[in-house]
Amino acid sequence: MGRKWSIKAKLTCLYGGFMVLLTCAALAILFSLSSQEILSSVQADLREQVQESVDELEAEEGRLRVDADFYSMENGVYLSVYSTDGEFLYGRVPAGFPGQPAFENDSLRTVQDRSQRFYVFDLEQKVEGYGDVWIRGTASVTRAENSFTVTLRFALALLPMLAAVMIFLSYRFVRRALLPVRRITDTVQEIQKEEDLSKRVGLPAGQDEIHRLAGTFDQLLADLEQAFAREQQFTSDVSHELRTPAAVILLQCEEILRDPDLSADVRAQVEVIQRKAKEMSALISQLLLLSRADQGRQVLQKERLDISELTEMVVEEQQMLAQEKRITVTARIEPDICMQADESFFIRLLINLISNSLAYGREGGHTEVSLYRENDLAVLEVADDGIGISGEDLPRIWDRFYRADAARSDGNHAGLGLSMVKWIVKEHGGTIGVESEKGKGTVFACRFPAEEG
Repeated sequence: MGRKWSIKAKLTCLYGGFMVLLTCAALAILFSLSSQEILSSVQADLREQVQESVDELEAEEGRLRVDADFYSMENGVYLSVYSTDGEFLYGRVPAGFPGQPAFENDSLRTVQDRSQRFYVFDLEQKVEGYGDVWIRGTASVTRAENSFTVTLRFALALLPMLAAVMIFLSYRFVRRALLPVRRITDTVQEIQKEEDLSKRVGLPAGQDEIHRLAGTFDQLLADLEQAFAREQQFTSDVSHELRTPAAVILLQCEEILRDPDLSADVRAQVEVIQRKAKEMSALISQLLLLSRADQGRQVLQKERLDISELTEMVVEEQQMLAQEKRITVTARIEPDICMQADESFFIRLLINLISNSLAYGREGGHTEVSLYRENDLAVLEVADDGIGISGEDLPRIWDRFYRADAARSDGNHAGLGLSMVKWIVKEHGGTIGVESEKGKGTVFACRFPAEEG
């Protein structure tokens, strides 16, 4: 499950968890020290109150008198005065204080009841004109601990909110730190979608690793763009240069074949040269067309076309070519389907798909061309029962000069037809997909935006 998490989620959990753990540890230490400090403060207040109360005792005519301040309870300390026999004379005793513990001079101790604990501090004091008395101070440990417990519970109640805030802040921090990575990813996706190598990440100059990565990536894109531009220019230049020699070869072949005295053997050899020159000329034309398409210089002349009629016409022409391999070509065409299209390129699209089907079809097999509406789309399908395409070859059939099974085709295909088909479909605002199984056949499906008939 963890492998499916994004880096942002992982870092957020890491930083957020660390901050929450650190906060919990800090609060635990703080509350532990605070608990000890509170108890120490209670003990110190108890001692101080008892020692200061000595000044509030005096004798008058042999009787012990206490100041009114003796009865005031400061910081939760209860003061009381006892005779040397343990008889209670003056003061206050906290509720629930257990019995009458023995007196211990200048000794701080803890007295335990069933539900409460008390600190007790006794001090023996001689009052001039009266005699010796015991001054006892009592403070509730349980009450001090309870007040601390309330604070602790309040802190624990706020801890989830504090954890949520820390996780949110961690997320914001990680998100901000990974924004350059998101920008790099978006740039790559745009390049893949639009096939435009001119796009750049364009992060400002920085010294951290991500900014250096973005700069390196931009430089790589620039190098790739230049390399592709050089390749496109080379393909275009070569195609232009080869057109003339191919045209000359074809003209010379035609001139030679016009000679009535040409022997049968020589005529057969010249016809082979002529046939191969035609294939080379067609290949050069395809290369030139693809080169112009790559450079954005090939413009389509679109108009409203009845592609139903156009498809029927192309299928009839291809049926004659299919007779050589004894392949039956049938059509299942819904009438009056119209779209904005370039007639010559749409015909080329149909010819390439059908001829590809014939090239990889079985002798005596069958190819079906279908055209129908699907909601607001025109769907063109070319299905055959030929040799099919293996799963490992399927993603590469759109690559130029790639042939999935050259040994089993008719040898007249250079591997440019499907590349051209994909470009034509894209330029018409459509999509193309393929389904195939080795040994069972292939189905190419194109979807175009259709118009009302």
